[in-house]
Amino acid sequence: MSRIALILPLALLLAAPAAAQPGGGAPPRAAESSQGNRILSVVNGDPITQAEVASRARLFALNAGVPVSPETLQRLQPQVLRLLVDEKLRLQEVQQRRIPVSDNDIAEAVADIERRNNLPRGALAAQLRNAGVQPRVLYDQMRAQIGWGRLLRALLGPQGEISEGDVADALAAHRARQGQPEFLVGEIFIPVDDPRNEAEVRRFVDEVVGQLRRGSPFQIVATQFSQAQSALQGGDLGWVTAAQMEPEVLAVVERMPPGAVSNAIRVAGGFQIVTMRAKRNAGTPERASTTLSVRQVFLPFTTRLDPQAPTEQQRQVLERAQRLSATLRGCEQMDAQPRTSDRPSDPGPLRLEALNPPPLRQMLASLPLGRPSQPVISPDGILLIMVCSREQAREAEFTADMARATILRERVEVISRQLQRELRRRAIIEARG
Repeated sequence: MSRIALILPLALLLAAPAAAQPGGGAPPRAAESSQGNRILSVVNGDPITQAEVASRARLFALNAGVPVSPETLQRLQPQVLRLLVDEKLRLQEVQQRRIPVSDNDIAEAVADIERRNNLPRGALAAQLRNAGVQPRVLYDQMRAQIGWGRLLRALLGPQGEISEGDVADALAAHRARQGQPEFLVGEIFIPVDDPRNEAEVRRFVDEVVGQLRRGSPFQIVATQFSQAQSALQGGDLGWVTAAQMEPEVLAVVERMPPGAVSNAIRVAGGFQIVTMRAKRNAGTPERASTTLSVRQVFLPFTTRLDPQAPTEQQRQVLERAQRLSATLRGCEQMDAQPRTSDRPSDPGPLRLEALNPPPLRQMLASLPLGRPSQPVISPDGILLIMVCSREQAREAEFTADMARATILRERVEVISRQLQRELRRRAIIEARG
């Protein structure tokens, strides 16, 4: 029997970080559409429908590289509904306090995504529609994120002004920690608002951990599901010390190797998932980081791959990928290849030390410049990757600007969680399931 060896979709890690993957699933079925108007919850009089939940779940699944099957969407529904309830509460508060978020703000955010991913104007909306997701689903999420961020900055008031004394104290504290371990980490925080739902939330968090370990990009998952303010930066916390982490998280992080993703960690208010990117001792000589410039060619399958029974088209795609791997030389030749998908040929600069999973990082670290990788096979197609350049730079020391950003992020996070709990406490939420 003819077979194709299946490699988990490492290609997803090099996809556009904020855009849905094209062709990742079929349009919604008629059965889904017929139930789309069913109301699942009412939040202070505003309904959330089955269609809204299904669309957001589909958007996440496409972004994260999760198969867009009815079973997947069903598993995602409870947590997606809970996130949409929180999002509805945030939007209601933004509107009540008259925090402006204009259509131009959304347009600028969309244009920024397209610019970062080398997409022509309007391509993002076209990709979403092609994947069965209305662009409004992404726009609504953007509107909530932008408005909530502006509201929190307004609520900070004088606390938003970081004094020179605050900066000096932070710098002094950093110097005092010289020789102590620091960790470059990312986080995903999933709240538990009602103890009766803890087991259900735990099952969802465990599924997210599984998807991350199978190759779903941490930044995309954090952006879609994390309820911490770090979600706006893809969950990135930067370098943190033991004193800056909760004891439950520190106990896990201290044992994690670089590149690892933690199990669900129960913390105050919910569950936390942590990824370890690097470790160092504060005050030690600066270490080098490596920035990669890469090119990729993605050859899609017309149907999802069954490794035990590949189709004729899939065998032909594999043969073509093998020929290209043997003959292509230099990034100019990679750029000259005809585009066979909407995946960008240039995903932008990549920090080698932050790439996951480890096999991808190891492959790109050892790949000769200007030579394509062996074909990387995923359920949806085959990827070839070429490293154009590797640039090493010394990691920046802890500066005054970094101190200001850290202080501000911590203050915003405190206000965000306090306000979200208060909105939940005051809200009238009617579940109609």
